[in-house]
Amino acid sequence: MRAKREYRNREATEVAVLDALVDQAEEGMSVFELRAAVEVDIDDLEDALSTLKEDELIIVESGANETVIKPDERVVPEVPTDEDEETQTVGEWLRERLPF
Repeated sequence: MRAKREYRNREATEVAVLDALVDQAEEGMSVFELRAAVEVDIDDLEDALSTLKEDELIIVESGANETVIKPDERVVPEVPTDEDEETQTVGEWLRERLPF
């Protein structure tokens, strides 16, 4: 799943972080999981997280063992968007439209 459209006009790293967090909205992600998912340099990730935190688009929860980062609920789409349909395969598209 991807972050809502209104939050996609940001730096590429910030959008990648939001998308990764939206995919794991319930559980959240650690910095290490985010770094693996986004595949950027740690400095770039740190800058993106800092900006997203300042803009109140992420929530940082510190626990006893690790820090978990979650997207703010306004970033998570409520229903699948048209953009999600773009990832549909040709076969899936045909099955939906043809009566067999």
